[in-house]
Amino acid sequence: MDALSMTILLGVLVMLVVVIAFVLTVKSGQYDDLDGPAHRILMDDDDPRIPGNRNKNNELK
Repeated sequence: MDALSMTILLGVLVMLVVVIAFVLTVKSGQYDDLDGPAHRILMDDDDPRIPGNRNKNNELK
């Protein structure tokens, strides 16, 4: 019976750590934009709408 109670306690502690880690990642905004990286890979690097590319395109012309 002692091993069973120790296993249950250990399982509850691991579950508590996982829940706290999940709450911290949600609060930090890690899951806010799931589609952005998938669409960003399809964009051209020389697109003037990408921040930082306006100056590069103007210098080339």
